[in-house]
Amino acid sequence: MVIPIWVYLVGAGILISAFMAIRTGKEERKLEMESIEREGEIYMKRLEREKEKREGSLEA
Repeated sequence: MVIPIWVYLVGAGILISAFMAIRTGKEERKLEMESIEREGEIYMKRLEREKEKREGSLEA
């Protein structure tokens, strides 16, 4: 039984598409985690400033 070449091309296209989807998903998760970490650092700095501000106003 002879399989037409277009069947191979469709199969290769599906495999390439799956690979690209997985790779893109990993990159997006990495970028999202970096963004979350940056937001967390900003939040923690803001909390520290507020704490220092409160402590400074209590001393005065």
